[in-house]
Amino acid sequence: MTAPKTPSFAVQPQIVPIALDEGQRGYDILIGAGLLDEAAAWEGLPKAAAALIVSNETVAPLYLARLQLRLAAQYARVETVLLPDGERYKDWASLNLIFDHLLETASDRKTVLFALGGGVIGDMTGFAASVYMRGVPFVQVPTTLLAQVDSSVGGKTAINHPLGKNMLGAFYQPARVIADLDTLDSLPQRELSAGLAEVIKYGPIADAAFLAWIELNLDALLARDKSALAYAVKRCCEIKAWVVGQDEREQGLRAVLNFGHTFGHAIETGLGYGEWLHGEAVGCGMVMASDLAVRLGLMPGEFLPRMRTLIERAGLPVVGPALGAQRYLELMRVDKKAEGGAIRFVLPEGLGKAGMHAAPDDLVAQVLASHVA
Repeated sequence: MTAPKTPSFAVQPQIVPIALDEGQRGYDILIGAGLLDEAAAWEGLPKAAAALIVSNETVAPLYLARLQLRLAAQYARVETVLLPDGERYKDWASLNLIFDHLLETASDRKTVLFALGGGVIGDMTGFAASVYMRGVPFVQVPTTLLAQVDSSVGGKTAINHPLGKNMLGAFYQPARVIADLDTLDSLPQRELSAGLAEVIKYGPIADAAFLAWIELNLDALLARDKSALAYAVKRCCEIKAWVVGQDEREQGLRAVLNFGHTFGHAIETGLGYGEWLHGEAVGCGMVMASDLAVRLGLMPGEFLPRMRTLIERAGLPVVGPALGAQRYLELMRVDKKAEGGAIRFVLPEGLGKAGMHAAPDDLVAQVLASHVA
């Protein structure tokens, strides 16, 4: 299958709509360079007297002042909460810092929250918005590749629990997603690679041609070529918008977006949040899931080395930590897709299609033995 060429980078922002409830409810994802400084991107935001920007200590020095300036034209009061940076702070204590500020400033139910940061900030801000006064509007302003292609889109919000990742949360949609590609220029290379894991996952589960395109254009993505990034972010958002539009609350189809995540979440939880980045764990998890798909006869043998090579080229680990097979299995039974203690895996069923599958523990243990240190 011939992969599409990367289109020329468009100066004008690209818009990917998410339609929910047969078009009665939804929002736009804006993708482009320079959006933080583009007034048109911020028109039509929810009206309110106050806005609260939630960011972290790493992102705020880079982009907070520009967002404050943009929002000051629309809101009489623009407040800020800065959280500590890192997956290990995606917890109740950090979440309460948002609630404390909202209550201390007597914020009302029209106050608009803005999530300025990566997936951790987006998840916590969205969760806080879903809970405060039983729901206030919020806007995603993702500044990492992982957040732009995945976590900022679709309304899944959560915090971690010591016993399981993202186990406490809510489905709550943003009013808009504004993905400024220029923010990726400041992203550490490790974080960029982590985001590429979530880009790669869309190919095997939804678009074989996109997988081939990623293989051909991976070097450009790693070099932060704006044309390549623009196409990748847009295509990922299109796929996720299509899936979420059919299954907003993950009752069926949406679960396929978790390819590699069952193994990946076990790695994150088993090591302690933050030891591996989420995308690193997912990348390694996709290698394990690809092996399982081959062993179950769902995919041909050449699929595993193809995925392993691509993930390794992206700068991601392909060998998991030696937690022990029983520990992996124990952690995976706490996964949200598990039912009645039985682990269910998202596995490809031919390129561009995926489904949920169970596997015997001994077969999963064989996979782990082949892919752990």
